[in-house]
Amino acid sequence: MDHKQFQQALSLEINKMCELAISEDLNGSAGIDVSAQLIPANTNANANLITRDHAIVCGTEWLDTVFKLLGDDVVIDWKVKDGDRVVPSQLLCELKGNARQMLTGERSAMNFLQSLSSTATMTDQYLQFLKGTDCQLLDTRKTIPGMRFGQKYAVTCGGGKNHRFGLHDAFLIKENHIMACGGIKEALSKAIELHPEKLLEIEVESLAELQQAIEGKAQVVMLDNFTTQELVAAREIVQDKSPEIKLEASGNVNPQTISEIANTGVDFISVGALTKDIKAVDLSLRVNLIK
Repeated sequence: MDHKQFQQALSLEINKMCELAISEDLNGSAGIDVSAQLIPANTNANANLITRDHAIVCGTEWLDTVFKLLGDDVVIDWKVKDGDRVVPSQLLCELKGNARQMLTGERSAMNFLQSLSSTATMTDQYLQFLKGTDCQLLDTRKTIPGMRFGQKYAVTCGGGKNHRFGLHDAFLIKENHIMACGGIKEALSKAIELHPEKLLEIEVESLAELQQAIEGKAQVVMLDNFTTQELVAAREIVQDKSPEIKLEASGNVNPQTISEIANTGVDFISVGALTKDIKAVDLSLRVNLIK
């Protein structure tokens, strides 16, 4: 998926995700915010949204879209943009407009902003351990259901790179696929026959399997739970036999191990934690009614 296709798909996904979030809160199109009805319909308010954490911002368009879908009567003045680094107590945006809409959209909008900012922030934190290397940090498909495009976008805001978006855009041949096909070479051959235009990646669990992957003309080889010594050996084998092949390290990757893994010379490290082990960034929105 190229950049233009991604942006088009992302815009559609943002709208769908925000529609779903609002529907969850309002019980579909027929629902109402009973608490917001405590406030007269024509009451206006203003609010400041701040962060209580160090973070990388991500999700501004989600917040904008929530309020647009609720009636577009809340004006948002952003002081930051996606990808910006922020510090505790920093003002992210000012909101002004209809009080009911502001209160109705508050939670859904902040859920998106704090969750996506968390993925962007964690990505940035992992990248700090890769400084001085040529290794690229990749995400995985271990995303929150329904949040795939958002979290993939958040990874890029944090400075990381996207792995495949789904099962449709690239091969990642794993153990069960290999077993079903009768072996590594057989699986690779079948993949090339079916979709020669798709990126061809295969997962291996030993140096012997790496040799088979090279012979089968894999483009990327995922080295699953290799020790650092095995990763170094794998890099040497590939450089000697097929230097065009890229190597991806996966498994047992955490802040304590990632630097050592990167220094083995692998091209990529994929980290599921970027999207599945997130802790929401702490945000605060204080709404003041305009008398």
